[in-house]
Amino acid sequence: MRYKTSGVCSSAIDFDVEDGRVKNVRFTGGCNGNTQGVSRLVEGMLVEEAISRLEGIKCGFKSTSCPDQLAKALKEWRA
Repeated sequence: MRYKTSGVCSSAIDFDVEDGRVKNVRFTGGCNGNTQGVSRLVEGMLVEEAISRLEGIKCGFKSTSCPDQLAKALKEWRA
């Protein structure tokens, strides 16, 4: 799935879900080291666990973050 982000430096997030687990997360743009770290940390994680761990994280004064946007993307996938 491709999710167009909002309010963050990255412009999109691509990911797959297999058997309820997050796979192949790729951010377009954003802070390269941080987005790679998030991608690796959630690899193989259950969708619900990833959402609960990432949802609500803020970046500086922004109301969202790349991890929060991934949680939103996973919620949209789930819907």
